[in-house]
Amino acid sequence: MSTPILRPFAWADIPAITAIYRHYVETTAITFDTEAPGEAAMAEKFAHLVALGHPLMVAEQDGKVLGYAYASFYRPRAAYRFTCEDSIYLDPTATGKGLGKLLLTELLAQSRAFGFKQMLAVITADTANSIAIHEKFGFIRVGRYEAVGYKFDRWHDIVHLQLAL
Repeated sequence: MSTPILRPFAWADIPAITAIYRHYVETTAITFDTEAPGEAAMAEKFAHLVALGHPLMVAEQDGKVLGYAYASFYRPRAAYRFTCEDSIYLDPTATGKGLGKLLLTELLAQSRAFGFKQMLAVITADTANSIAIHEKFGFIRVGRYEAVGYKFDRWHDIVHLQLAL
């Protein structure tokens, strides 16, 4: 087996990205989507990221997409144009192997190069591994919203973490 590589997103990645995201929608509260979007919806979302030129990458090993990451506007209003939110999703078979660290390292570099000045991470509060990796990179907890998402018959809190780029 070769070492995972990071590369730019390609349109052929949409089926794999859709499958990875579907796993998290259907089995976790990491995302608050309750229905998994299909390939057309994911392609539309990624077309928007591509059109904006926002950081967007894929992790691949031996021709298989193992994960993806992107940074995009935290909110759509113009005053937020220098603030991004990160998103990183890994194939469930690829977790715990350092791939998240690899993706976040490159995402931070590309986000700085793009001109973002602040990165926010909005994370379901009981997702300890995601919070921990962000804190290892210097993100600081700046807020917690209680019981804002209802999924799988229970309420979920979210935490906001922030890093000056």
